[in-house]
Amino acid sequence: MTHPRGFASDNNAGVHPRILKAIAEANVGHVIAYGDDEYTARAVQIFRKHFGKECEVFFVFNGTAANVLGIKAITHSYHSIICSDIAHLQVDECGAPEKYTGCKLLTVPSPDGKLTPEGIRTHLHGFGFEHHSQPRVISITQSTEMGTVYSIEEIKRISALARQYGLYLHMDGARLANAAVSLNCRFTEMTKQVGVDVLSFGGTKNGMMYGEAIVFFNPSLAEDFKYIRKQGMQLGSKMRFISAQFISLLEDDLWLQNARHANTMAKYLEQQLREIPQVKITQPVQANAVFAILPAEYIAILQKKFFFYVWNETTNEVRWMTSFDTTAEDIDLFVSEIRKLFT
Repeated sequence: MTHPRGFASDNNAGVHPRILKAIAEANVGHVIAYGDDEYTARAVQIFRKHFGKECEVFFVFNGTAANVLGIKAITHSYHSIICSDIAHLQVDECGAPEKYTGCKLLTVPSPDGKLTPEGIRTHLHGFGFEHHSQPRVISITQSTEMGTVYSIEEIKRISALARQYGLYLHMDGARLANAAVSLNCRFTEMTKQVGVDVLSFGGTKNGMMYGEAIVFFNPSLAEDFKYIRKQGMQLGSKMRFISAQFISLLEDDLWLQNARHANTMAKYLEQQLREIPQVKITQPVQANAVFAILPAEYIAILQKKFFFYVWNETTNEVRWMTSFDTTAEDIDLFVSEIRKLFT
């Protein structure tokens, strides 16, 4: 059965052939379960090459678990988490952060997906007041839900604010690879070196079948995490199949190849769309997402041929995502259908 490539999500893409090969190669003989295997040990060492030799790394199945369990490790139920009003934590995790951490989410309006120190400060009060949930974590997404990318300086300013108030900085890096390509920087430059405490690092959106990693830059924060992961139902018995994927993704810079291609395709889509006056691009195209507004009557017509989501039904804003396997031909065909609507 053939499934055409659409623009709904990089989650909809298939698995990179090199990742599939790595899974197959790991499917030989018996190895010790629950992460006590050579694949997991090797994957952790590769992570330490990318993120720092002292970091602690734990693998889980999905991004919601990576975010929620990572935050749970650094909070108590009387704490609060400051995030964007469109953060995945707030919008797309079905209340899991509140349910599993007990913490209150405090949101900041973020039209471009980014938090700012000024917006964060609105929630920095009530410290030591027992009737008020205590701010404990600032969570940012890199790249953001709007496809924008925090500069290194922007992260530094947020990190400095976190340190000033004794807070932790969490980063949802489901698309961290796309951000690294956009900034042309190493992973450590926008994480460890700028004060990120806990990172959720995404593999699924960048060519893996499944699997995410939680990276603790301060090992003391991870002392009890093996118990938190187990209670959170994310300790994989056949962990070698997650680990083997990360080895393939990170060892020979497949992550870079995949993310660079996805970002390039998003810029190509943007260039094509800017030639159509009736389509208004609403956000800077900095990673692998294009947000645009077009007449409502055309959205449903396009969706019959190309699957994608409406981001804001009130304004007719849509989101078009590109992936490691998006081709220029896919985009040419898509844009030609848009052009037909306006001729």
